[in-house]
Amino acid sequence: MNTKFFFFAMLFATSLAFLSSCDDKKSSTTGWNYNDEKTGGFEYVFYEEQETGPGLVLIEGGTFSMGRVEQDVLYEWSAFPKRVTVSSFYMDETEVRNVDYREYLYWLRRVFVDYPEVFKMALPDTLVWRSKLAFNEPYVELYFRHPAYQDYPVVGINWLQANDYCSWRTDRVNEMIMVREGLLYMDPTGQTGEENFNTESYLAGQYEGAVRDQMPDYDPNGDVRKVRMEDGILLPKYRLPTEAEWEFASLGLLGNMLADERIFNEKIYPWNGHYIRIDDRSGFDTKDIGQIRANTIRGRGDYMGMAGALNDKNDIPSDVNSYWPNDYGLYCMAGNVNEWVMDVYRPLTYEDNDDFRPFRGNVYQTQVRDDEGNIAEKDSLGKIRYRNVTDDEAFNRRNYNTADNINYLDGDYESSIDYNTDDVSKDNTNSKRMYNTGKSALGENGKSTVRGGLNMTSMVDNRQRVFKGGGWKDRVYWMSPGTRRFLDQSQARADLGFRCAMHRVGGAQGLGY
Repeated sequence: MNTKFFFFAMLFATSLAFLSSCDDKKSSTTGWNYNDEKTGGFEYVFYEEQETGPGLVLIEGGTFSMGRVEQDVLYEWSAFPKRVTVSSFYMDETEVRNVDYREYLYWLRRVFVDYPEVFKMALPDTLVWRSKLAFNEPYVELYFRHPAYQDYPVVGINWLQANDYCSWRTDRVNEMIMVREGLLYMDPTGQTGEENFNTESYLAGQYEGAVRDQMPDYDPNGDVRKVRMEDGILLPKYRLPTEAEWEFASLGLLGNMLADERIFNEKIYPWNGHYIRIDDRSGFDTKDIGQIRANTIRGRGDYMGMAGALNDKNDIPSDVNSYWPNDYGLYCMAGNVNEWVMDVYRPLTYEDNDDFRPFRGNVYQTQVRDDEGNIAEKDSLGKIRYRNVTDDEAFNRRNYNTADNINYLDGDYESSIDYNTDDVSKDNTNSKRMYNTGKSALGENGKSTVRGGLNMTSMVDNRQRVFKGGGWKDRVYWMSPGTRRFLDQSQARADLGFRCAMHRVGGAQGLGY
């Protein structure tokens, strides 16, 4: 008994000494104590590791050859191989499901009672299932709402809607963290309209909702304060992955690397091998040999095989946990549904983009400020308002000199054939010099009478976003992570969904490595 008492006493004393040493940590710059009211109260946070958000998997970054590794059968030449580096990040283990998106819609309808248009704008386009020479009406009516499909990937979502979902998910996850830490009350009835919890509004001091407790303030003139980003409690934003991140995560090359940084086997698909069936060299059980690894079509009219011996066992999208995960533990990175990424499409992006965290689509913004320089009041939906950076604000910068950089090196004034001429506008946001989608002709009813517009020379403009991965009605060619296609950001398809990603703060390796 005395031995046990002595052990716990020593453990308590050691813990107390450790905590005391943390509190007594001093600045190597001034010698003043951190977290001490007597020396001004500057705070030092003893941060250990980023919390993994719900549904996410850590993707350890690195270098890889981004782009086409398969024969370019379409002769598009839009994915030249290029070595780039991707930072570590987090990505959803699966595609966003119907039930996930219905939870989002339920919240919108419950919170924005006075703004029903918010709910309506978020609804998926279930009419994407229609085809002029096929009977798909049951999917129009049932696929999104019937419980039999609740774990299937949501489709009919455009790029803009996917981004809105990511923003909503950020706020709900951070709200739950604040509730868990005892800083907020769970108050579903009190959060309506602009009074809903929004991460940026809270950090800007514009959320006064269900606050339960606050952080101790070491400032001699203060007592308590709200959570700040410097506390490390709130997570970064959920967002769509960039094209480079998505392709890197899909390949999962860490499973093919030797100890001396050599990839011993390049991949065409998210798995090893040159075909989509499991063979006897794959390391799977004997019973799995011959099984198809992804939800795709083998040939014209063959969406799932023959009755009694179905190959991929699904004629439409399947459960998001179907088939085998890749070496990062991600499901359905090939087949099932294509997935949106952040990037704006350009056929020659691979030639122009950076080799570190490549991405095309930057439009730099800043928070709207009032006359006194404070962050302007949030909008009617509870969100902080943003505006594009002006050219005057970016005038003396070396790294950029305008807000909209979508056209940089491919569509801007400097990259056009009219460069050095005096009769062309130098507006770099106008991509019609190189990518002319035409001018729409409107009829008497105000609707367009010409599909694509008059004098159309290209389908590419600043609204075209990349999607990747191949879907349930695609040929195997599109299963290769290096392939890419594009679609207008306001349009949707029956074989196009998405999954979320998140930036990783701190070191590239997690504590589990």
